[in-house]
Amino acid sequence: MTNPPDAPSTGKQAGVLIGLILLCQAAGALGALTTQTGEGSWYLTLVKPSFNPPGWIFGPVWITLYTLMAIAAWRVWRAGAKGAAPSGAVRGALLAFGAQLLLNAAWTPIFFGAGQLLIALGVILAMLGFIGLTIKRFGPIDRLAAGLLVPYLLWVSFATVLNASIWWLNR
Repeated sequence: MTNPPDAPSTGKQAGVLIGLILLCQAAGALGALTTQTGEGSWYLTLVKPSFNPPGWIFGPVWITLYTLMAIAAWRVWRAGAKGAAPSGAVRGALLAFGAQLLLNAAWTPIFFGAGQLLIALGVILAMLGFIGLTIKRFGPIDRLAAGLLVPYLLWVSFATVLNASIWWLNR
């Protein structure tokens, strides 16, 4: 089966997918550069709630979530590129995706780098809203893409409670 004349080639689709994976993983890597949780870190002095997960869990979880996010965005982009969804809807969905990704990249330097727990809470609440908006906008375009963001929504919801708890215990 051949692609319609205006559909992106398989090579272009793969390139966009790889680019989105790299973009999403870079958002996480940017945050990791400012994360100081090891010996001598101010983070170790904070009082944390009993449900605070062990540090080793964050890396694998975030690598998985960033990959799922990239695949979801790629599916929405591909639907638009193939003409299967209105370009305005795709553009709006991808703008919401971009906004939540920027907030995601900003949260870690604010929380861990600057130690601004309350400001970080505001950022993560905005991120949570944009994740919800992204899922809402992805749904009519590609239901699987929207579904791929649900684990991310759940994890960030947990992270929001964790951020709020750490702020409250250390105010």
